[in-house]
Amino acid sequence: MKQSAAEIVREYGPFAGVDQVSGVTFDGQLVWFASGDKLNALDPASGIVTRALDVAGHAGSAFDGQHLFQLAEDRIQKIDPKTGRILASIPAPGNGGDSGLAWAEGTLWVGQYRERKIHQIDPETGAILRTIQSNRFVTGVTWVDGELWHGTWEGDESDVRRIDPQTGETLERLEMPSGVGVSGLESNGSDQFFCGGGNSGKVRAIRRPRRS
Repeated sequence: MKQSAAEIVREYGPFAGVDQVSGVTFDGQLVWFASGDKLNALDPASGIVTRALDVAGHAGSAFDGQHLFQLAEDRIQKIDPKTGRILASIPAPGNGGDSGLAWAEGTLWVGQYRERKIHQIDPETGAILRTIQSNRFVTGVTWVDGELWHGTWEGDESDVRRIDPQTGETLERLEMPSGVGVSGLESNGSDQFFCGGGNSGKVRAIRRPRRS
C-alpha cells in the first residue's frame, strides 16, 4: 500500500452562513457543496460562492452531467441545478446513515458511514446492485479514471484512500493533517480532489497523485 501526506493545494471558506460542509461535487466548472439547508455553487478559481439552491443537503452530493443528486436524511433527491426543483426521490440504502455520493458508470455510489460500506445503486429505484466493504468509516466517494477513492474520518484522523473496487482492499492513502477532516469528496476529473471540511465550514482542494 502506498502512503503519503495529503498535499493541500487550496482552502476555500469559511463562508458566511455556512457552519457545516458535507457533500461535495463538481459539474466541470463549479464545486457544489451541501451545507444542511442549501446546495452552494463555488467558483474554484475565484473562491466565491456564486449562487445557492434552497434544498436539503445533509451528506453526499453527486452530478451526472445534467442533474445534481443530494442525500437528504434517508432519501436521495434528484435536482435541477438551474432551478433547484426536486425532480425525483429514491430511498438511500443506509436509511439515513449514508455519507458519500458519486456518479459513475450510469449509477450512483453511496457511502454508508458507520457500516464502512459503499453501495452501487440504481439511480431510478435505489435498488442495491453491489456492495464494497471498506475498513474505515466512509465519508465521501468519487471515481476518477477507473479508480475508486473514498474519504475517511474517525476521531482526529482522516484520509483519502484508493481502494480496490472488487475486494475493498486499500491500495493508497493520502493522510490529512491531524484535526483536518474529510466529510465529502469529489475529483475534478484530473489532478485534484475537492474535500468537504465538516464543521470547519471549509472546502479544501488536495493533489491527486500522478500515475507513472
